[in-house]
Amino acid sequence: MRLLIAGWQGQVARALVELALGRKDVTALSVGRPALDLFAPSSVKSSLVGDRPDIMINTAAYTAVDQAEQEPETVFQLNATGAAAFATAAAKRDIPIIHLSTDYVFDGTKGSAYTEEDAPSPQTVYGKSKLQSEIEVAEANPRHIILRTAWVHSPYGRNFVSSMLERARTQEVVDVVDDQTGSPTYALDLAQTILDIAAKVSAQGASAPWGLYHAANAGASSWRGFAEKIFEVSNAHGGPTAGVRPITTAEYPTSAPRLANAELDCSKLSAAFGLELPAWQKGVEKCVRRVLAEDIE
Repeated sequence: MRLLIAGWQGQVARALVELALGRKDVTALSVGRPALDLFAPSSVKSSLVGDRPDIMINTAAYTAVDQAEQEPETVFQLNATGAAAFATAAAKRDIPIIHLSTDYVFDGTKGSAYTEEDAPSPQTVYGKSKLQSEIEVAEANPRHIILRTAWVHSPYGRNFVSSMLERARTQEVVDVVDDQTGSPTYALDLAQTILDIAAKVSAQGASAPWGLYHAANAGASSWRGFAEKIFEVSNAHGGPTAGVRPITTAEYPTSAPRLANAELDCSKLSAAFGLELPAWQKGVEKCVRRVLAEDIE
């Protein structure tokens, strides 16, 4: 199975490539700017010269949620227009597409986990652009799998796990928001699920259950609970740890509003593909252990 992945620096793209390297049945080519630039849709065509991929995966996105509020045109150009161009190029070659979206398409006011049937109501530029990307990708390519995910973390780059561990090296107590709930998702667990979906839809062809799904590690936590789990695992393995002081969203103002509830119900994914991501705590444990091990190396 040959995969073409848009976006090579992101957490999920890097996880996909890493997992593919360990498999003989998967070849993954991750392409980013300038070779494949979703700001320049014409570059999508040139990236498809050569071997035809079996699946095209779009992980590229403008994800700086607060900064997005200041440059909406740029955000929509990449997240919506660029995504549509990628999906269109795939459709013209009869190639299925897997497209990543986000919990930010919701307003966060629901009292339980969000399902795919819940009406979107994004409150941020980023969320609005990703909802538009869902609409345009679905219209451009009928053979699509759109995956909404949330609170992604990984051993790569800067994310909530690396930020907490960094702060614990210099602070005895860290302030962490406790009135927002979500589904912490380990990028390598998500990437494994994407590879499994890709294999299934490649095998099933036209009869595959195309559509919109939620894909996140099982369960939910507040940011405070997420941080406490990070420090628990780190402490158990000789890494930095700190106490956690719960604060409210009001005490941590941001340019873009955050969701009070970002938990995703993934039962539709399970029913359609027989796939379930592990509990979020297991993802955090794997992530922290790896970050600590690579720090030692």
